[in-house]
Amino acid sequence: MSTSGPLADELAGIVGRGHVVTDPEVAASFGRDLTGHFAGRPLLVVSPADTAEVSAVLGACARARAPVVPQGGHSGMVGGGTPRDGEVVLSLRRLDGIEELDRAAGQVTAGAGVTLERLQRHVRRSGLDVAVDHGARSAATIGGMAATNAGGALAARHGTMRAQVAGLEAVLADGRVVTRLGGLLKDNAGYDLPGLLVGSEGTLGVITRVRVRLVPLLPKRVTALAAVESLERAVALLDLLRRTVPSLQAVDFFERAGLRRVCEHLRVPPPFARDAEAYVILECAGTADPAGELEAVVEAVDDAVAAADGEGRRRLWLYREGHNETIAALGVPHKLDVAVPVGSLPRFAEEVRAAVRELDPDAETILFGHLGDGNVHVNVVGPPPEDTRVDRAVYELVARLGGSIGAEHGVGRLKPQWLALTRSPAELEAMRAIKDALDPLGILNPGRVLPPAAAPG
Repeated sequence: MSTSGPLADELAGIVGRGHVVTDPEVAASFGRDLTGHFAGRPLLVVSPADTAEVSAVLGACARARAPVVPQGGHSGMVGGGTPRDGEVVLSLRRLDGIEELDRAAGQVTAGAGVTLERLQRHVRRSGLDVAVDHGARSAATIGGMAATNAGGALAARHGTMRAQVAGLEAVLADGRVVTRLGGLLKDNAGYDLPGLLVGSEGTLGVITRVRVRLVPLLPKRVTALAAVESLERAVALLDLLRRTVPSLQAVDFFERAGLRRVCEHLRVPPPFARDAEAYVILECAGTADPAGELEAVVEAVDDAVAAADGEGRRRLWLYREGHNETIAALGVPHKLDVAVPVGSLPRFAEEVRAAVRELDPDAETILFGHLGDGNVHVNVVGPPPEDTRVDRAVYELVARLGGSIGAEHGVGRLKPQWLALTRSPAELEAMRAIKDALDPLGILNPGRVLPPAAAPG
């Protein structure tokens, strides 16, 4: 049964009746996230086709005081794009145009709804590539990646999405449009508004177009999987790789417990005859075959296997990229995406397991992530999702080690209450001032990122 009302009718006049979903059953698919942790019943779902329609939609929602949740590929892990009951979902999937490639600048402008995978395919035909990659490439959209400052396996070499954004266009809460798409590398005229909007998770404005900085496509690739006796050895291997392998593109890690679960769930054989405590998967890329650079690496580990063909590389990455699907099959996990100093990773892994065991001896803790930048995906299966004791213990440990409670998935709805662990009162006050200035009605992604302000007095 569909519902309608003045706002739905006004939005239908902007985007067309067929692009406003008011039927609760149809809208329900926009209200559930991948983790199973968050769900909500949207008031409605509206899908504009371009920036002008986004502007008109936000103007109408502002007049109606209707809270708006921008949503791209809905592949996030912290509920940032998942509506609460009664919120308007602003789906950006129809903003899927890719503009002409600027070869001189090595840049291209893409609509917010373009998936990473589609943009990769598009630019690779011209000998260029996107400098961000991750397992959700088929769903994650360029606008969402900019809004969350997405990372991924290549961040150690190229940085996060922030480093790839040469400009953007966005719509503010009241419908005003901010455009900075010139792609200038040197532009110090005033505040960097694109830089402010990147990573703001849709709380300051809705990104509609992104000017993406590209890198040369490196056609010769080798993926290697190495078994090591401990995370300490994995960190030592990272140091060796950085010193001796100039073509190093990505360095990730996972552990024995996670590998065992992946092999069981995906029904694939283990990579080696003998188990190891930790595994490092790395990728090298260049214009010439980088395989020769890995000889010292092979000598430094217990076991290693490498592949240069596409299918062989895919099979090796499956041991790492299969973790999310595998863990989801075990139940609704506590997914805690954090960052710690790389040298502190072994200590963090040991102490986080001890902390979880103390709270729930039957819980299963699976760690994996990006070794090159200290990004750890902590997954705890067993405690119910509403039990926040595990979350607190992990985030407090991260804070003690000088890390961040949000690495590449942001804060969303999952972490606002923990933000003060790694951000000072002065920082939080400045963030709230920016939010109030750009969204005085508080309609853009309310309840995300910032914790509720303390009551006066």
